[in-house]
Amino acid sequence: MTDTKKYGFTTTILHGDRQKPIEHGSLHKPVHTSVAFGYRDARQLAEVFQGKQPGYRYGRQGNPTVTALEEKITKMEQGLATICFSTGMAAIAALSQALLREGDHVVSSSFLFGNTNSLWQTVNGQGIDVSMVDATDVKNVEAALTPATRIVFVETIANPRTQIADLKRIGQLCRDRGIVYVVDNTMTSPYLFRPRMVGASLVVNALTKYIAGHGIALGGSLTDTGLYDWTKFPNIFDNYKRYAPAQWGMAQIRAKSLRDFGAALGPEAAHHIAVGAETMALRMERECTNALALARMLEADARVAAVHYPGLASHPQHKLATDLFSAYGSLFSFELKDGIDCFDYLNRLRLGIPASNLGDTRTLVIPVAHTIFYEMGPDRRASMGIAESLIRVSVGIEDTADLVEDFKQALEG
Repeated sequence: MTDTKKYGFTTTILHGDRQKPIEHGSLHKPVHTSVAFGYRDARQLAEVFQGKQPGYRYGRQGNPTVTALEEKITKMEQGLATICFSTGMAAIAALSQALLREGDHVVSSSFLFGNTNSLWQTVNGQGIDVSMVDATDVKNVEAALTPATRIVFVETIANPRTQIADLKRIGQLCRDRGIVYVVDNTMTSPYLFRPRMVGASLVVNALTKYIAGHGIALGGSLTDTGLYDWTKFPNIFDNYKRYAPAQWGMAQIRAKSLRDFGAALGPEAAHHIAVGAETMALRMERECTNALALARMLEADARVAAVHYPGLASHPQHKLATDLFSAYGSLFSFELKDGIDCFDYLNRLRLGIPASNLGDTRTLVIPVAHTIFYEMGPDRRASMGIAESLIRVSVGIEDTADLVEDFKQALEG
């Protein structure tokens, strides 16, 4: 298949592999398990190592199955290039490992996934200054900038309280200042939103979640949108400036984070993620429909203290979400009224499964303060607006009526 016609989102994913020849006419890119790649001519091997011609060196730095997935994600995000990693957290960690040096400064949203928050604390202890700000207003980001600021980092929809960053105006600010703008697109996925549209330089996706979608493979990615001028970035090593300037960032990230740090995605996981991605649009449409129905039901119940979901008119950034995203996502959180034990409620659910993942085809629930945010302590949780009774819900593809009835009957108890 060599058709250059532009197709829709799902058609592009389904037929993307066939844009190049595949061994034996396979419909999927085969799983290449070899960690080493041999060459008949030793000079050719040397030229691959020196970057003079394309090819594979060693499985830690690249693999044909992983490359096929990287190309799929690049198309999803309408970017320039993508690098895949063993997990979403490895992709985020690559930012500091490959792009930052002692004395640099990062401005990050304070409304973050718990492990990302923990990572920035670790980075802060290694000589890189990190400022955590309320990124729902660009003024807070601008006030935190210093001459040493190298990266601004935000999530599209915060996990678990669903705050939405001031994405467009932060993008414009970063463009004006020449700062790398990193947007974690995990909670929205490339189907609901493309951070390139708000000026993102790099896009993070935890592939484990909505892109893979079935809870069977770990993975993460960084996509270069092609919008950032890497000649303005002071931390590029001379060795990577032999490439065209648009490739500098990715060349350094691949070398420093895969070759040196070793956070490579395995070919088996890459295959699972690529196959799962084929149904992402179908899954997301059902999951977003289910999430809105559940959120509306819970908001209308007197036994629920609050529901945090961008699809509700009561959400502080509802209008912003409507302007930015094609739907409101499939993750929300809610708080029960005083006197209702969150553990007892969760134990009465028949379909919602207590588990820590999200983006699965099954609906998953978790008491946030007692699990994924427990290590932060009550003061930090309170500063992030995380109530002790907060329950996070990652909504699956079950029949809508079944889910609504289940969450309702659990309240009756």
